[in-house]
Amino acid sequence: KSDFILSLCELVVGGKSGLEPIEKTVIDRAVREVYREYLADPTPAKMPILEDLYNTLKKQPEAEAARVALELYVHGSLNVFNHRTNIDIHNRLVCFDIKELGKQLKKLGMLIIQDQVWGRVTENRELHANTWFYCDEFHLLLKEEETAAYSVEIWKRFRKWGGIPTGITQNVKDLLASREIENIFENSDFIYMLN
Repeated sequence: KSDFILSLCELVVGGKSGLEPIEKTVIDRAVREVYREYLADPTPAKMPILEDLYNTLKKQPEAEAARVALELYVHGSLNVFNHRTNIDIHNRLVCFDIKELGKQLKKLGMLIIQDQVWGRVTENRELHANTWFYCDEFHLLLKEEETAAYSVEIWKRFRKWGGIPTGITQNVKDLLASREIENIFENSDFIYMLN
């Protein structure tokens, strides 16, 4: 989770230069503290939310902690992801739709969905079950550095974990413009190009 939260913070507060090492250290410490109670008794009601991370970051002594505290995403108008899910993500078929998310939340939404899918693949691996993952408008995931890196990781590791990723796009030109597409093609069994 620390790696995911670091990616999330990099996306929403990192800026062009990304997070500085001290900011990463503060975030990592806060994530470990937030998850300590949950890991002692992993019940859904104790699953941490962004506000728990925000409160823990605010208690950190470093000035950098205030900069990465995610206030806009906890108490501001972009607080959509500051609560536990209200849908059953353990259904056999789950469809995530980010169409209604505004421009400011779309990248964050894609990252959260990718993390959710990775969690599902991990659970299914323990059950010796395959996980099919279909991503429409796949070129959009490759536009942003964080979601592109996560996508490459998914393509490289999914097959070993019983995952079957499928990227779908009508915008081949945008797909080929990505620096990461070569890694994804190298880890794909099939590539279909249609009219």
